[in-house]
Amino acid sequence: MNQQNIRNFCIIAHIDHGKSTLADRFLELTGTIEKRKMREQYLDTMDLERERGITIKLQPVRMAYSLSPSANSQKEKYILNLIDTPGHVDFSYEVSRSLAAVEGAILLVDATKGVQAQTLANWHLAQEQNLTIIPVINKIDLPGARVEEVEAEIRSLLEENYKISPNPSFSKRGTDAEIYKISAKEGIGAADLLKAVIEKIPPPRGKMEKPFRALVFDSNYDAYKGVLAYVRVVDGEIKRGQKIIFLASDARAEVLETGNFLPNLVATQNLSAGEIGYIATGFKDVSLCRVGDTIADLVAFEKNESLVPPLTGYEEPKPMIFASFYPAEGQDFDFLKDSLSKLKLSDASLVYEPEHSEALGRGYRCGFLGMLHMEIVTERLKREYNLRLIVTTPSVVYQLTESNRQERLVFSPQELPDPSKIKEIKEPWIKLEILTPSEYLGPVMNLLQGLGGNYCDTKYLTGQRIIISFEAPLREIIVDFYDRLKSVTSGYASMSYELIGWRESDLVSLDILVASEKIEAFSRIVPRQKAPAEGRALVEKLKEVLPSQLFAVSLQAAVGGKIIARENISAQRKDVTGYLYGGDYTRKRKLLEKQKRGKKRMAKSGRVNIPQEVFLKVLKR
Repeated sequence: MNQQNIRNFCIIAHIDHGKSTLADRFLELTGTIEKRKMREQYLDTMDLERERGITIKLQPVRMAYSLSPSANSQKEKYILNLIDTPGHVDFSYEVSRSLAAVEGAILLVDATKGVQAQTLANWHLAQEQNLTIIPVINKIDLPGARVEEVEAEIRSLLEENYKISPNPSFSKRGTDAEIYKISAKEGIGAADLLKAVIEKIPPPRGKMEKPFRALVFDSNYDAYKGVLAYVRVVDGEIKRGQKIIFLASDARAEVLETGNFLPNLVATQNLSAGEIGYIATGFKDVSLCRVGDTIADLVAFEKNESLVPPLTGYEEPKPMIFASFYPAEGQDFDFLKDSLSKLKLSDASLVYEPEHSEALGRGYRCGFLGMLHMEIVTERLKREYNLRLIVTTPSVVYQLTESNRQERLVFSPQELPDPSKIKEIKEPWIKLEILTPSEYLGPVMNLLQGLGGNYCDTKYLTGQRIIISFEAPLREIIVDFYDRLKSVTSGYASMSYELIGWRESDLVSLDILVASEKIEAFSRIVPRQKAPAEGRALVEKLKEVLPSQLFAVSLQAAVGGKIIARENISAQRKDVTGYLYGGDYTRKRKLLEKQKRGKKRMAKSGRVNIPQEVFLKVLKR
């Protein structure tokens, strides 16, 4: 295939701005999918994506298209490799991987909602990759469309010296760039946009004469073919039977199959420079294929390593929050291990490592990019692998400096040493960007003040829309901040955030004692000033869900040995005098005193067995 006729691009946007719908129109225009087989959001293949109405996984597809319907010449036929991407901030790593494999991007903006926080974040990602960006306003057919206002918002961003395209027809400041107006649902303007992709996005620049090199941007697992590496071929050519090497893992394999995404996997004779496709490696060990790795020709590599230098891949994902996963049944630990390794193939941002808890047994501490990411991974493990899981309360990672000046990362309260050995604890801080209508400035600022962070500035995107920048601890936003933000702004605000570093904080370990016995699974790291409120909430919840025992049970919250909250669960009462039918009252009194002495003995030596259902209810997010 002539590289001059190849276009590699992706669609990026904020969540629910119409990416998957636009991809549907492209599939119809190019005849990639027969009309009788077409369905809405065709590239969203997971049931979870369809139920929630969001894209979770990037999905590549190869389309053939001619600018002229009667084109017979190969020069007029183009191969368009599209990658549909997620829009939620938690899946920004999927977007960055897609951008590294293409030369251009369609930036989609909803005509009714305008520029949103993730629109800006994706724009920055595309700029960092030096991609050609085609701005598009979608949903122009809706009654509430604000086409002129949204166009003004986009142009106001261009005025900030954003580079919109290397195309020389655009002015240096980008103010003369064409902004396309379409309706993806109705197909209005889709054909003109597809033509613009061919005209404005440059072709790949690979060298066919060089040894084979390809960048792994995603992967999957097939029971028969082993690990499938989704690749962008940069140089050379790859065929079935060819020997390859993964430069990062030093794994070697013989290519079982090469193919394209139509969007189903279809085998081909080869893949050449500039193309996007897959390689069946035959690997059964999923850890040998890493996203961001470079695949090279083994013969050329062994002959001269300098001929096939590694490609610049991706930054390693930086987990933002952590939670521990334990199988509800202890014997399922090995199955959980296998399931996580296979899931990581299709979700490279998932990070996990084994850990052990006295209360819950063996499990894994997992790192996620956000709460939605954590929720999706949990749901996929349950659905795709039929696992019953216990998931601990999500938390962030902390940086600890001990008295002897040794530094290490702390993921759980159990890893904290004695307070006398702690010099300082630092926690991750983020920079929040909130885009909201200007009339909600007051409620949003009141909400931000409760985070205990620092206000940065406010910028007016237009007369009615503003961008508020705010710095805050990550722990303050991981649970329900986004829901509260939507609530105070009637659903109109959007947010994005990025990690900006570590800052010192006064943090303590909050422990929960049940019958004077510390239960590690309930411990957590909290700010000192919030410890009493957190402790009260935990023991009150525990009192509701913990079954009563034959003796009185004390529930206590403690910080450094000091009790800060307490609740009691009364003992179960058995009527030991029920069989008496009369006689002197002293007979009843003797039995009651005997019962009382027995309960005191049990309170001293008895242990409370906490059912797994209690852990699930208390640790539930």
